[in-house]
Amino acid sequence: MVVIESLDVDDSSGTKGRVALLQSFVQLGYRVTALHYSQKEVKLDDVGCVSVKERKNNLFFLLSRVQRLLYRWFKFDIGPWVDSSFGFSFGFFNDANSLKQAIAQYNPEDFDMVWTLSKGNSYRPHKALLSLSQWHNKWYAYVHDPYPQQLYPRPYNFVPYGYKQKRRFFRQITLKSKRVVLPSLLLKEWLQSYYTTLKGKSLIIPHQISEHPKREVRLPQYFNSEKFNVLHAGNLLDLRDPVSIIGAYRIFLKMHPEAKDDSALLFLGKKSAFSDYLRQCAKEIPSLYSSSDYVDFETVYSMQMAASVNVILEARSEISPFLPGKFAHCVASNHPILLVGPYYSESKRLLGNSYSYCYDFEEIEKMASGLGELYTRWKQNNKELKLDREDLIDYLSASYLKKTVEDDTFV
Repeated sequence: MVVIESLDVDDSSGTKGRVALLQSFVQLGYRVTALHYSQKEVKLDDVGCVSVKERKNNLFFLLSRVQRLLYRWFKFDIGPWVDSSFGFSFGFFNDANSLKQAIAQYNPEDFDMVWTLSKGNSYRPHKALLSLSQWHNKWYAYVHDPYPQQLYPRPYNFVPYGYKQKRRFFRQITLKSKRVVLPSLLLKEWLQSYYTTLKGKSLIIPHQISEHPKREVRLPQYFNSEKFNVLHAGNLLDLRDPVSIIGAYRIFLKMHPEAKDDSALLFLGKKSAFSDYLRQCAKEIPSLYSSSDYVDFETVYSMQMAASVNVILEARSEISPFLPGKFAHCVASNHPILLVGPYYSESKRLLGNSYSYCYDFEEIEKMASGLGELYTRWKQNNKELKLDREDLIDYLSASYLKKTVEDDTFV
């Protein structure tokens, strides 16, 4: 059984990764029942998808609607008080109880495992499982980011309302679950410095290489597959600063003037703090493209598969313990990855010290030289511009997932 907030791959990068995990279980021959809270019907091949409806005949639902109407009608936001007092919103409790009620209709003896999959900073499935002790000896609690947000590495400095209750809640997850599953070894080490209860009960299962879209996807007009395309797919959060990459691309174009006509630097994602900057840069650099809004998953995935180089841009920080969801997509494309991030980085750890195209934010000249080297290789034979990392393909595969889970190789 998998308990998950959403199965809609277009609602977040996190959901894409969770669906890929379900697909890997199916590939391994597991029979999967997925209880999801998407609030819409979703179908996945060979997965028993059960849409959990929101409960509306209870106090938490009523209070959540009163809270919403107070803000809509009077701009009076009681959310901070609610979260500070109870740790979570009324809506969170109602959603978790809705999932709990759905899970309770099943017999734990009919399942080998129950997995709760997180999304963003929301752990509704985990809250639902906490009070269902009959499932705890089969409970695999998936955690993809530090929790609560105050535990993010600096310069992240957000402290959520109700953080003390959230800390106690997460500690209960580490105590009650059979295993805590994380996509990153660095994330496990980072979280264990706050929750010593993680020691000796964590499984490291990276984001899975997902299936290609089954239908043929037409690439958009702004993407010319005949060019040397350097692609960043994903939202530019406030600390994912593209200035270094654009600076390196400017220098690269000066070093290789012919690349002005046969190369492109593309940023795909929603509007961000850098949108105005990117728009101005695009006026100065015709070969730079920045999308004005979200691009659907299948189109983005197809462009990642067709790009010459895929970019992973991490936050400016001393450490990046996160494994980006798109890491698996970039490896699956078998095209070189250009990584810009801090010295301590899970992506950098996996690519290895000998990998040539990892850069710090200040290494703009070196980054430009790296782009030039990749471009020269592409000009010589674009078919041979490959990542060629069978070790990473194996690490992100269903077979590695099977070995980790069935051999119970916890850390």
